[in-house]
Amino acid sequence: MPRRLRVEADGGSRGNPGPAGYGAVVRDAETGELLREIAASIGKATNNVAEYRGLLAGLAAARELDPSSVEVAMDSKLVVEQMSGRWKVKHPDMRELAAEAAALVRSLPSVSFRHIPREQNSHADRLANEAMDAAARGLEWTPSVAAAPAPAAPAPSSASVAGGRGATGWSAPAGPPTTTWLLRHGQTSLSVEKRFSGTGDPDLNELGVAQAQATAVRIAAAGGIDAVVSSPLKRAFATAAAAADALGLEVMVEDDLRETDFGDWEGYTFAEIRRRWPDEMAAWMASPDVAPPGGESFTATATRVLAARDRVVSTFPGQSVLLVSHVTPIKTLVRAALDAPPVALYRLYLDLACLSVVDWQAGGAGVVRLFNDTSHLAGLLA
Repeated sequence: MPRRLRVEADGGSRGNPGPAGYGAVVRDAETGELLREIAASIGKATNNVAEYRGLLAGLAAARELDPSSVEVAMDSKLVVEQMSGRWKVKHPDMRELAAEAAALVRSLPSVSFRHIPREQNSHADRLANEAMDAAARGLEWTPSVAAAPAPAAPAPSSASVAGGRGATGWSAPAGPPTTTWLLRHGQTSLSVEKRFSGTGDPDLNELGVAQAQATAVRIAAAGGIDAVVSSPLKRAFATAAAAADALGLEVMVEDDLRETDFGDWEGYTFAEIRRRWPDEMAAWMASPDVAPPGGESFTATATRVLAARDRVVSTFPGQSVLLVSHVTPIKTLVRAALDAPPVALYRLYLDLACLSVVDWQAGGAGVVRLFNDTSHLAGLLA
């Protein structure tokens, strides 16, 4: 008998464009039973292309199961709005993919689209990252031997129907959390003038070095840190090295903790960008899926940062880890812990060399214990 199916799809790009992959899951919409897992690397592509490729794979797999209807759930606002007909498909790379997806939709009895928070799309996101990880090792992704059926997705609450976010249930912790101390790097010449500083690589200035040393004293006095993990960028690594020296530890580098790539906007102030790129700035401010010219979107940043978090939690279960990074990655981690929407990035403020603390359970649930603490910088704040 034909049945109602739910497709969850996701895609990611490490560099946007960069090495990319997608993941898709097909479930029985009534029981939540896992029916299909699909994932693949697609070479160099943008995040949006990877998202569409995940949708295509999920729809094709659903069609093979002869459904009575299909609900597609994705965390890509762009894909959901374009496939729902509310947004125009303007980019040439998207038009062909959107047309292919539309043809698949027409071949099915009934298809609906629903935007969901990234945290509710973790299975497809994991598959996409598995595919990219396998490709990086020169391998092809293969499905797990046996996948446990997932519980049925809850019906949307009145809040979610109205466009809000329903509450996430709470359960007892499965074990001790991994505690992440989130440290923003110290001051650089670009941060003095409030210029966009992404994957450009300025050194700490004199005040930045002093901030790093003061933070190291604070962290060493607190004790209990088991590992220090840093972004590869010099301003973060130097800040991490000061703390590691005080703790008697080595600095491990996690590339995905780097700052967002601001592309052509690197080194410019907000006002200068608004004058030179008014339309691009307006689009960027309106959607986390939009990247600066030649740069990376906040959505793409979140994909890699949360993948880095997952690696840290799995590597250091139940331990305390100092993560030294930048504004966007730290905001992303706090937002994820709060289960807040992407717009929350614009509602969070981080000072230079500030500390935040988040506990993470193995399943991804987070608890914020401290945010933007600069008490260790008395007399040093610029």
